[in-house]
Amino acid sequence: MQEFVNVAVDAMGGDHAPVEIVKGAIDAVNESSHVKVYLTGQEEVINRELAKYTYNKEQVEVVHASEVIETAEAPVMAIRRKKDSSIVKALYLVKDGICDAYVSAGSTGATLVGGQVIVGRIKGVERPPLAPLIPTEKGCALLIDCGANVDARPSHLVQFAKMGSVYMESVMGIKNPKVGIVNIGAEEEKGNALVKETFPLLKNCPDIHFIGSVEARDIPAGAADVVVCEAFVGNVILKMYEGVGGTLIKKVKEGMLTTFRSKIGALLVKPALKNTLKAFDLEQYGGAPMLGLKGLVVKTHGSSNAIEIKNSILQCITFTEQNINQKIKEKITMEEN
Repeated sequence: MQEFVNVAVDAMGGDHAPVEIVKGAIDAVNESSHVKVYLTGQEEVINRELAKYTYNKEQVEVVHASEVIETAEAPVMAIRRKKDSSIVKALYLVKDGICDAYVSAGSTGATLVGGQVIVGRIKGVERPPLAPLIPTEKGCALLIDCGANVDARPSHLVQFAKMGSVYMESVMGIKNPKVGIVNIGAEEEKGNALVKETFPLLKNCPDIHFIGSVEARDIPAGAADVVVCEAFVGNVILKMYEGVGGTLIKKVKEGMLTTFRSKIGALLVKPALKNTLKAFDLEQYGGAPMLGLKGLVVKTHGSSNAIEIKNSILQCITFTEQNINQKIKEKITMEEN
């Protein structure tokens, strides 16, 4: 019998659920024979969407969940009260060992709370960070943390650096990844209290390749492979990235259509430009894994379309096959010893 990487997908979460979520799930199973998707949500609605597609029935299973956690709901109360929600059902599939990973475009708060309360943290991990891949001139970098811990302590940031290093080396194949801490200058004495206190701890950490401070303008150039910060700063960087990227693409397109000559030029450069702009499309990197949990929890944008859902599911294969959780556990345990 085929051994699958089993992924629980919240079919009811996100702005375009269940249409784009189900399409992304089908695209994933049609692209890889190594993954099985468990779609959690209202069975009748999901089956209606599934009827549109051709796929291997062994690779898709529907798990009925009658409730939906809305984005505006208080996360802790929602997780406690809505036991039959698509998010809670999907998280329990991971906790119970039925699935290796969870993917949702739904409530970020419910996913973060549920990840810790239901799936649980790896022993020794103080705070699980949310860590998306962001495009750079040299490929991509891991931004850690971008939304889970807005009041992080220096010890948390040190663990972020270690977990991020494991991820980039094992999943992205970057040997001895460069780790930088986000700062307002390159000098060691610069920064706020958190950065000043964390810097020497990272500097004296023997099992990471720490390169010092990284200014925001150096991140797109690929100055570091693992970009360490607390969640408030990380979220601002991520949203700025998305905003500037979208605006830049829009202005480039507008500029190329202003005159007849520019339109002719646009036709000539279109193939090369398309490939260049694709490299800075965040959708191709999938969602943000929540590192340091006993199972993989991946949060995608609320506005995710099928492409991002598909890529989020496919990234779970590499994560699971590379046994990232065990490597993180070993890294954190080594720190304690």
